[in-house]
Amino acid sequence: MSKPLKVALLGCGVVGSQVVRLLTEQAEDLAARVGAPLELAGVAVRKLGRKRDVPVPEELLTTDAHALVTRDDVDIVVEVIGGIEPARSLILAAMAGGKSVVTANKALLAEDGETVHAANRADLYFEAAVAGAIPLIRPMRESLAGDRVHRVLGIVNGTTNYILDKMDSTGASFTDALEEAQSLGYAEADPTADVEGFDAAAKAAILAGIAFHSRVTAADVYREGITEISASDVASAKAMGYVIKLLAICARSDDGRSVGVRVHPAMIPRSHPLAGVREAYNAVFVEAESAGRLMFYGAGAGGAPTASAVLGDLVAVGRNRLAGTRGPSESVYADLAVHPVGETVTRYHVSLDVADKPGVLATVADVFSRHDVSIQTVRQEGRGDDAQLVLVTHRASDAALSATVEGLRELDIVRAVASVMRVEGDETP
Repeated sequence: MSKPLKVALLGCGVVGSQVVRLLTEQAEDLAARVGAPLELAGVAVRKLGRKRDVPVPEELLTTDAHALVTRDDVDIVVEVIGGIEPARSLILAAMAGGKSVVTANKALLAEDGETVHAANRADLYFEAAVAGAIPLIRPMRESLAGDRVHRVLGIVNGTTNYILDKMDSTGASFTDALEEAQSLGYAEADPTADVEGFDAAAKAAILAGIAFHSRVTAADVYREGITEISASDVASAKAMGYVIKLLAICARSDDGRSVGVRVHPAMIPRSHPLAGVREAYNAVFVEAESAGRLMFYGAGAGGAPTASAVLGDLVAVGRNRLAGTRGPSESVYADLAVHPVGETVTRYHVSLDVADKPGVLATVADVFSRHDVSIQTVRQEGRGDDAQLVLVTHRASDAALSATVEGLRELDIVRAVASVMRVEGDETP
């Protein structure tokens, strides 16, 4: 067996502490799989003396992360501190010294992946950056390298899925479901990154870049969160046989010249496999030309599941170093443009508060017709002088639907456009 491969760990929080645990508990197995022991050279933390979930020998702890990643004896750097800085500077410093890097940093890869990939002189693996323990990045980068991916559709944020699942199963409001998620540790004290879709958008950018061999950043992703989803929206979807999920959708255009990347809540049929993804779990569909539809499902977050993905990357990187090879690098040869969301074509669920009097439906239908948006179904419920009108359209462009909504808001008989939601997944995998 070869001499040990030295591993520098940046961060010892929820994920980092589990990486330490697995490296320790599974040391013999990991050594056998890699062909050499994986030995912790040091663990960079913000503060010394803090109580940690997993004990770390004091001599391994340091607050000088830069000195750790630039040590001559370090072979591999594992970054699980998150955020843009100092993570970017530390990763670049490690790469400048020829070290391999394993990271879980979705924000950095989605915002400035170009810089990180360009500086890479060894391996850069990032399975843990998207969907936690679910093997997704490597199958897309390697197993599907000989295929043409048409679409990636999935639930990639466990917090929002837990909230929407509780709203659907119990009738809870968004606020109550969020509070429950926070009490169970599924949501942060400041849940903005999750509930406003920033986390899912970063993951969507990474997935789109891999799927379509093009550079996609978080800024390219159309994003909507779930804060405006009401118990009434969820109940309406349920009555129609649908469930609301926050979806990441990356799709190649019909002519193959551009891609659309978006994150937003959408209604999907209860017959769709994604409808059955409960609580904080994640699931992703990849639709490829030859392979067909593939589904990846599992724990999308959490210390141990994410650490599992990190360890998988560590084994792969370790094997490559021993063999004197490296894994796949960034593939952006296709250089496809990201088209605006206005060109996206899908179906829509529109809920209106209207005056309850004759001729309302005809007037509303005329606005849809003027913008070439065809109505598939209509449901109306009277409430005294007012009524709720729920319409589901046939497929139409996002731009046409937006123009329709603006036209509806100008009508005196429309008290409010209560909600507008996309409808996806009618083609059940």
